[in-house]
Amino acid sequence: MTGSNRYWTGGAAMLAALLAPAALSASDWQEKPAGPINITDPWLKAWQEATPENPPADPVPGVDYGMNPDGSFRHPASTRLTTDVPGFPGQLEHWDQKSYAKNVEVIAFYPAVTSPWHAWANVVDFGGRRYLYTHDRDYLRILDVTDPRKAKIVWSKGGVWGADGSSEDWDAAAVTDYFGGVTVAWNKKLQRNVLVASYEIGRFGLLDDKRREPDKVAAQRHYNSLKGFKVFVMNGPTPDKWDLIATRTTDYRHPDAPIGEQQGSGALDAVTWWGGKYMLLSAAPDDSYGLTEYPDYLYSPGYQVWDMDDPANPKFVSQITVPGQVIGDKASEAAYRANPRAGNRTSWMGSRNPIVLTKPVEQGGKIGFGGMGGLGFYTFDLSDPAQPKALGHLTVPPSYAGTEFDNVDVSQYDRTGFVFSNGYPMNESCFEPYKDIFSIDVRDPAHPKVAAKFPRPVPPAGAGFTDYCQRRGSFGPKRSGGLGQPERGRQGLAIYAFYNAGIQIFDVKDPAKPTIAGYFVPRFPTEKELPSYTFGNSTFAVYTEYDRNIIWAFSVNGVYALSSPLLGKPNLGAPKKIWPERR
Repeated sequence: MTGSNRYWTGGAAMLAALLAPAALSASDWQEKPAGPINITDPWLKAWQEATPENPPADPVPGVDYGMNPDGSFRHPASTRLTTDVPGFPGQLEHWDQKSYAKNVEVIAFYPAVTSPWHAWANVVDFGGRRYLYTHDRDYLRILDVTDPRKAKIVWSKGGVWGADGSSEDWDAAAVTDYFGGVTVAWNKKLQRNVLVASYEIGRFGLLDDKRREPDKVAAQRHYNSLKGFKVFVMNGPTPDKWDLIATRTTDYRHPDAPIGEQQGSGALDAVTWWGGKYMLLSAAPDDSYGLTEYPDYLYSPGYQVWDMDDPANPKFVSQITVPGQVIGDKASEAAYRANPRAGNRTSWMGSRNPIVLTKPVEQGGKIGFGGMGGLGFYTFDLSDPAQPKALGHLTVPPSYAGTEFDNVDVSQYDRTGFVFSNGYPMNESCFEPYKDIFSIDVRDPAHPKVAAKFPRPVPPAGAGFTDYCQRRGSFGPKRSGGLGQPERGRQGLAIYAFYNAGIQIFDVKDPAKPTIAGYFVPRFPTEKELPSYTFGNSTFAVYTEYDRNIIWAFSVNGVYALSSPLLGKPNLGAPKKIWPERR
């Protein structure tokens, strides 16, 4: 049982019922009213009027979902997004203190490096040394990982988490320099590494229900930080050696709008860029991109193409929009209403990551791939960056709460013609449908089709539970590390963060028949390390140095350096080739 439990009634008696094998009755599990709907924002009003009202009913633990007699878990058909979820009969009463591994060894563990919520990661080489960057808006740590057994923090900004929480107070609503994902690439013209940092509206701590908090909606419309991206020249590994050379808003219709007047979402996650002419990013350019059910987010991001021929003078090239995103466009609204998710007040609609492809557009990259949440998976023709076109489209049955079609992995595409895409869980205790990783056949990019689903991780014998849902916290795939990993992948392998199932390594030599080849599942923290309310995210990110055969697993209480015979013998010294690669 997690969260503040505001949806629970019955106190101690209810807790006893939860932990007992008997199922809960429908009257035991009910949502209390969250206050009256109060919409004053004109775009939200138009969204509300254009959509039906069809939120999912709360499923009853042990009745509508839960453990099956054979030890497997049956997920609920649909749920709302919530931080207050019930447990279910058969769930562990404790936070598992065992770790589990197959074909993986721990090289080192570094506690209290990240926050317990999220991490973006990159590595960059300077002066024969390798540096690992891990960051999430309110913190940045830079580690010298030239010897991954003896990593040292060389830069630290922001709170450090311990048993009493963060070492620094942090107010999400007061942030004025709120950057998200970063991409680092070598720029031939400048003969420097160049860092592009995405700046977006914060997704946590600002808004709970956009239909009931008009003041907070107004604050997001007039956000107190950049909605766009910044470009830095890296003259060394730490920010004191970086020069800011460009700032842009993704509100391309109002390129000179000051902070507070910029529309749209800003740039989400890390951009797709190799250091050359064209850059791709995820963004809603203005407030009309608002056809989305997500309760605490106002936008349905599409994609943008930018000309980075001169990194100091980025130029907007084009906006990519798919049906079902734009308020006030009748065709778009009709496409949205035709989506079975319309009105559920839960689903994320639009992108969270940029379009990805296996090589730069200017070097022949023509086919790109994007996950558009509940709007589906898309293939794009980027042969003319000024006029990109949606080429193919794929939908699957709804799977909410949680996100759908978020991450896209293209590491095997050139070899096989297949890509992988998945959403990820947002509720704990498996209080939502399971999130599959889909293996998608895009050999005919105009007609993508699901060829297979990745196998569901299963606990090893003797673990004390038969399904990871019993282990508490979130269970399901997150992401596989992205294009910024050295060598950008390994043929035949796909490595994913999997929340309470740790790191899962999949054999994808035949992408139509993926199998699990290895895993590392760390123990949960104890309350001597972190507050218990942070435990649920478990392992939330992975970054693999494919050039050194080292896996970095980001867990709530620290960072693990891992090796695996599936990758090969690790290089525990300086890399043989510099990263990012020189182009």
